Amino acid sequence: MNATLAEPAAIPLRTRPCGGAFDPADHSAYLRWRAEKLARFPASVDALVVDVADPAHCTDDEREALIERIRRANMAVYRSPPGVMTRHGLRRFGRSLGLSRLDEHLCAEEDGISQLRVKAGIESGEYIPYTDRPLSWHCDGYYNSPERAIGAMMLHCVTDASEGGENALMDHEMLYIALRDKGARFIESLMHPEALTIPANIQNGEVVRPERVGPVFSVDPASGALHMRYTARGRNIRWRDDPVTSEAVTLIGRILEDPSSAVFRYRLRPGEGILCNNVLHNRTGFRDEPGSGRQRLVYRARFFDRVAAT
Repeated sequence: MNATLAEPAAIPLRTRPCGGAFDPADHSAYLRWRAEKLARFPASVDALVVDVADPAHCTDDEREALIERIRRANMAVYRSPPGVMTRHGLRRFGRSLGLSRLDEHLCAEEDGISQLRVKAGIESGEYIPYTDRPLSWHCDGYYNSPERAIGAMMLHCVTDASEGGENALMDHEMLYIALRDKGARFIESLMHPEALTIPANIQNGEVVRPERVGPVFSVDPASGALHMRYTARGRNIRWRDDPVTSEAVTLIGRILEDPSSAVFRYRLRPGEGILCNNVLHNRTGFRDEPGSGRQRLVYRARFFDRVAAT
């Protein structure tokens, strides 16, 4: 576990847009972008799958196939032979896609990669990714500062569970469309600089992470990409005390649970992984077979970058 967190190289702060598809006041730009987004969005999770023989030595064709999926849906599923990927290979795979700045957070190993597996001694309600309990909807790094906003992440399955452990994924741009179609006021409220507050993480009287206050939706001025900061957890978060914000949060919950929403579901098998521009995702609970010696293990790498050319 890293004792201190080094700040990444300078990165533009995410700010409210001035014109364009993600500006709540620019309706014509939004409608043009919306039509293009919906026309190219994949119909099923099968359309996101790309076979990659060796992710550490990704070919040009494999890389372009992954990027094409991510351009359309901000996510791709890669499928490689079990046992091929190593931790070093995962970093090399990331660099081939423009992902070089790892978020070396508190729960990551020395190389910046987390091992998501059941760990003894995890207290109730804390660090749920390291338990076998269900993981609610979220975007990674929602508790990070704006300078450390997570642009992309990878999940790579080394060993799957005997039962469960399925991910649900939703492109945050599709959620944006679903909300904006119900009223630009909801986007306005979620772009407020005090929309969502994550209280400080205090352990044994020591501040491990300070309070974080910021918007849900924002735009990176360097790339024009939409960024989302969200968690569905009910404890240890505070939403802005505003009627429109409260209604927007309720709507998000309904959209994520609506069977007709653009949610993909996929259970990773050994050698498979998810590569995405930090889309919304969750995970069902799972069960490791007692006494079998088999334990679900997923590598997670989080980056300050977005996938190149997306």
